[in-house]
Amino acid sequence: MWTLSGFIDEISPDFTEQCEVAAGLGLTFAEVRSAWDINILDLSAEQLDTVKKTLARYGLQVSSIGSPIGKIGVRKDFAPHLDRMRHAAEVAHLLGAPYIRIFSFFLPPGADPAEHRGEVIDRMRALTRVAEENDLVLLHENEKEIYGDVPERCLDLVRSVDSPYLRLAWDPANFVQVGVRPYTDGYAMLRPHVEYVQIKDAFAVDGTVVPAGQGDGEVAATMRALHHDGFDGFFSLEPHLAAGHTTGGFSGPDLFRTAWQSFTDLLTAEEIEFQ
Repeated sequence: MWTLSGFIDEISPDFTEQCEVAAGLGLTFAEVRSAWDINILDLSAEQLDTVKKTLARYGLQVSSIGSPIGKIGVRKDFAPHLDRMRHAAEVAHLLGAPYIRIFSFFLPPGADPAEHRGEVIDRMRALTRVAEENDLVLLHENEKEIYGDVPERCLDLVRSVDSPYLRLAWDPANFVQVGVRPYTDGYAMLRPHVEYVQIKDAFAVDGTVVPAGQGDGEVAATMRALHHDGFDGFFSLEPHLAAGHTTGGFSGPDLFRTAWQSFTDLLTAEEIEFQ
């Protein structure tokens, strides 16, 4: 039985509306990235308390903290960012989240990734040590223009850090947008390290994001393979169907429902049970 979740700030800046729409779709888990247009790691203690109480009121648990950790330039000062990672761990414990989504640092435009590999690996090891100390699992997302944006470097990260506390979040749209055919080019290589799936799709020709199964992200083939492999984890809707904003992508209530419908229709067609 697969478990659906979602970046519910794609629904609305208002956290109550986020929860209301998510619960209305039957979701029992949510990925928390922002509330009231404020990043989850920048919320005050009072606001975090409101988030926790609102989630409980709508019967929602947290699958992952959608943090921006690692979403800075590789040349930026790392010490403050490591402190931010420690705060992310505190927030995860407060909200009962087992996972924290992270990134592997933006590279300078046109740079050879190999020139920055050592610094990236050192930073990822430091972030992972925080996760180990807090019994939390980091999920590396294959974001565009970071070190781990293609399958080979995602694999390099997890093999080099070599910790069960660093795993991979699979984002098919992001792979498409860097010229990768997700299932064809990356599935066999990365499957042993994939623990979480983010659901969005995209067209290869221009990177436009579309509902799952409508683009070139090979979503159906990937779901079929995961089902065959006995994968049992979270699938987090991250539709990005309207526009971006300061805390991430945005869809609005109606397009979020469209994204949910497209993905659940795909699962139904593949006879995959979900909750």
